[in-house]
Amino acid sequence: MTQSNDTNPAEPSESLNPKSNQNLGQSINEHSDSYPTLEWQRFGSHQWRKSDLSEHLHQAMIDIGDGIELCVEAGGNPNNPPLLMIMGLGSQMIFWPNNFIKRLIDAGFFVIRFDNRDIGLSSKVQIDGLPRISQLKMMMRLQTGLSNKGMQVAYNLTDMAEDTARLIKALQLGKTHLLGASMGGMIAQIVAARYPSLVQRMALMFTTTNRAFLKPPKPKQLYTLINRPESHSERDIVRHSVWFMKTVGTPGHVNVRMVREIAKLRYQRNFHPLGTVQQLNAILASGSISRFSKQVKAPTIVLHGSADGLLPASQGRVVAKTIPNATFHLIEGMAHDIPEYYQPYMVDLISNHLLNE
Repeated sequence: MTQSNDTNPAEPSESLNPKSNQNLGQSINEHSDSYPTLEWQRFGSHQWRKSDLSEHLHQAMIDIGDGIELCVEAGGNPNNPPLLMIMGLGSQMIFWPNNFIKRLIDAGFFVIRFDNRDIGLSSKVQIDGLPRISQLKMMMRLQTGLSNKGMQVAYNLTDMAEDTARLIKALQLGKTHLLGASMGGMIAQIVAARYPSLVQRMALMFTTTNRAFLKPPKPKQLYTLINRPESHSERDIVRHSVWFMKTVGTPGHVNVRMVREIAKLRYQRNFHPLGTVQQLNAILASGSISRFSKQVKAPTIVLHGSADGLLPASQGRVVAKTIPNATFHLIEGMAHDIPEYYQPYMVDLISNHLLNE
């Protein structure tokens, strides 16, 4: 699931939240249960506490090296196969619906989700002196086959994939199932290609290879990537989030009340608009990831909604054709989200693919 920009790339960065990211991280460690059960010791020496986001999960700050800490939540039977969930552009891990998490746990997974770098409670990347760049121009260059690799950006998708691989190692998960959504699906493809020994099987949702000449987003959905809220107040951010989800979400299945609640929680948890900008820059500067997709050895399933206007379903078909022996499932009526109505069907597809080896 992608989330729209919260600021103009040309604007100075800011991070707004009731507590600082550092203080929240300290709170996690100071009020920890250490291990929910003895079995959790297999995941290394980390300080876990009950999640304040989901009754099914525990939370910890995991140091993956190079000054990056990731906020991680995990839950389920630790003896079950691990399923690492990678979220999309600008989206904190709370965009994985709680009911979806519970269904995956009930299906037999030990579920792990996390905030990517620059989002939520994970480490922020601040690099002084980066030039202002036009994301719209970068989008046009990418679409027409021109490279953006010369652009100076804070990081690219391979750096984010490295974060994911390091998290798998830090938690000592061994071979892990990956579930990636949107940008998270791109990251998952790179991880599977570069670290085949870490990836058992893979499920991808509404994602892409990011190569040139793919069917572009519809204009209304494309606008969600460049439009920004009227201000950085909580009220305007919540309004903007509702507009965004109504635009990219599944027609007739957008729960506005829940969208508002998640938007408020996201804002209060950590509002860092520069993170979304830098993640989008990472996508645009990375260009096509087809070279990685072609190297994936993990058995892969690709799910895509027929009503997705942000990443048209044809892009998902390209992913399935590019990854060797991948299978594609078109979900009629679904768009660029994970509606409650479609969750049982999606979890059945995912669990049957990942668990029935």
